[in-house]
Amino acid sequence: MLAAENYQDIEEKILKGERLSREDGIRLFHCPDIAWLGAMADYVRKKKCGDIVYYNVNCHVNLTNVCTAQCKFCAFGREEGEKGAYAMSKEQALNLVRDAMKDPDLAGLHVVSGLHPTWTFEHYLGIVKALHETFPNLYMKGFTGVEITHFAQISGLSIEEVLIRLRDEGGLQAIAGGGAEILSDRVRGELCPDKATADQWLEVARTAHKLGIKSNASMLYGHIETLEERVDHLLRLRELQDETGGFQTFICFPFLPKNTELGKRVKQTSMWDDLRTMAISRLMLDNFTNIKAYWVMLTVPVAQVALGFGANDIDGTVHKETILHDAGATSPTALSENQIIRIVKEAGRIPASCDCNFNIIKKYE
Repeated sequence: MLAAENYQDIEEKILKGERLSREDGIRLFHCPDIAWLGAMADYVRKKKCGDIVYYNVNCHVNLTNVCTAQCKFCAFGREEGEKGAYAMSKEQALNLVRDAMKDPDLAGLHVVSGLHPTWTFEHYLGIVKALHETFPNLYMKGFTGVEITHFAQISGLSIEEVLIRLRDEGGLQAIAGGGAEILSDRVRGELCPDKATADQWLEVARTAHKLGIKSNASMLYGHIETLEERVDHLLRLRELQDETGGFQTFICFPFLPKNTELGKRVKQTSMWDDLRTMAISRLMLDNFTNIKAYWVMLTVPVAQVALGFGANDIDGTVHKETILHDAGATSPTALSENQIIRIVKEAGRIPASCDCNFNIIKKYE
């Protein structure tokens, strides 16, 4: 391949399968040759995981938007009693999934929520348990490191005890990747001081992996973080993955500023920033198999292009997604399985539906 000017040393490392350094990552964020960067990421993607693109046929269950955290980048959270605030009952959650079951190929649930000021851990667990018992054939991916930290704090249980109960009583099979934002005390102190710290988020993942529960990881970028902090975030994830091997996929979340407090002073990322960040994530996270192009936030066309910038996971049908659309996501609130299959095939790749642990359900050659 033809290296971008002054990047021959990095290309040599990539082609030899050598690990990139922090300095390499920072340099890549300043690389002007986006085509070369994409080619490098696509080379690594193809070598590591071939031409399959994973997706889920899933339903999002956002139990409540009432949240004590009040993060400056969030358009979803509300205070109790505020206009637009809601809190699902057990029956409402069940009815949402019953509606989604009209799709005969529905395979699983993605359950995430706000940090409700009066709900107990037993309340959250009771809803998840009811979902699991009513729909035992649907896989259960649920809650972020932030929510699980919150459950431990309000219950007096340890992180390990919370995870064991979610697994054994609620049927939890994998943990959602949100809540990592930027793993920097500076950033979190300004944007989300009232929720799990970076170390706490990482400790939830570490504990889950020790228990055999796989998890995902993410990065919310394009707000007040520096490029150096983006690289440091990736390195912290890479370090934990070296230790545990329990992360399954990494998700790039571009910050969507609409309807957020932070949006008054921050503009939305460009397509080029999104593709650059996707490619660098693939190159820096050499011990992650899967990199997700989350079409809900990127939009479908950009997610499709991202399949050529290192991504091999396009998320899923996302029935009833609300959190990101509250922040101004212009993508559809759901895609059909046929639409996802078409999107992947148009990119010259092989679509494969999978469960929350990347076990293939059906492949479309």
